[in-house]
Amino acid sequence: MRLEQLQAFLAIAETGSFQKAAGKCGVTQSTISRQIQSLEADLGVELFHRTNHAKLTLGGERLLPRARKICQEWHTATQELADLIAGKQPELCIAAIHSLCGSYLPPVLQKFCHEYPEVQLRVTSLGSDRALKVLKDGLVDLAIVMNNRFLTTGREMVVEVLYDEPIEVLTAANHPLAEYERVPWSELVRYPQVVFKDGYGMQRLVQEKFERLEATLQAALEVNTLDAFRGVVRQGELIALLPTSALVEARLDPTLAVRPLANSALPENAGLTRRVVMVTTQDRLQIPPIKHFWQLVRENIPPLMEQQRSAS
Repeated sequence: MRLEQLQAFLAIAETGSFQKAAGKCGVTQSTISRQIQSLEADLGVELFHRTNHAKLTLGGERLLPRARKICQEWHTATQELADLIAGKQPELCIAAIHSLCGSYLPPVLQKFCHEYPEVQLRVTSLGSDRALKVLKDGLVDLAIVMNNRFLTTGREMVVEVLYDEPIEVLTAANHPLAEYERVPWSELVRYPQVVFKDGYGMQRLVQEKFERLEATLQAALEVNTLDAFRGVVRQGELIALLPTSALVEARLDPTLAVRPLANSALPENAGLTRRVVMVTTQDRLQIPPIKHFWQLVRENIPPLMEQQRSAS
C-alpha cells in the first residue's frame, strides 16, 4: 500500500467520481483506477460500488476515517520537516557550562533573540559531561563545554574549538595564598578546596593535575554553582581552582582574591588550562537557526575572551 493510493481513495470518496478524483489529483482516470484496484488487491476487499456514482462499500466506509488520519499525519509530518529546513522551528535548546552562562554567552543570546524573535531560546547550565550526554540524547541542539574527547568522538559530531583559558586560584582576601603574586603548587596543595561535583570537567581536570603531582586533593566541599564557590571561599578557609571565565565577578569583590598559578621548569608544575569547545551534530548544523547561533558564538565569544584577558 502506498500513500498515493490512499490519497486517490480519499479523492474518490470526497468527489463521488473517479473522473473528478483524477482531476483533483492531477492524474488520468486510468491511473486513479489502477491505484484503487491495487489498493483493493492489497486489502482483499472492494472499496467502491462501481455505479454511475462511486459509492463506498462497507469496507470502504471502515477504511475512510483511517485513511484520513494517515494522510493528515503525513501532511503534518511533511509540513513540520519543511518548516524545520526553512528555519521555522519553535525553539532552540542550548546546554552550556556555568562560567559561560554568567559571562561570555549573554551578548550572544541577546543578538540571537533579536535576529530570531520567533524562536524560543532555552539555555540550561550544566556540567560538561552532562551537557554532552543530553546533546547525544537529542534533548538539546548544541552544547558549549569543556572539551572531553572521549565524549565528542563520532562521525556525526561537529566540534569547534572556542578558546583555551588558564585556571587560577580563588581565595578570601585575607587568605595566606593571597599574599603571593603567583601561587606555587607546593603551597597550593597544602590547603583544603571547594570543588565541582562529579560530572563536571573541572573536577576531573583538577583531580588529574593533583595525581600528576603525586599530591592529595583535599576536597572538603562539593558545589555546582559559581555563587556557591564565591560564598564558601569568602568564609576564609577553603580555596578553589577555577577558570578565568568563572572569575569575572570574583575580581570585582574586595572580599576575594584571584591569583594566577606559578610556573616552573618542571612539566608537572606547569600552569593549568582548559579548552572550551562548541559541539553539535552534522544534521543539526544544517538547520538555519542552529547554524546562525553557531556562527554568532564563533564570531563573538573569542573577541570577548581577548577583551577579558586584557582587562585582567
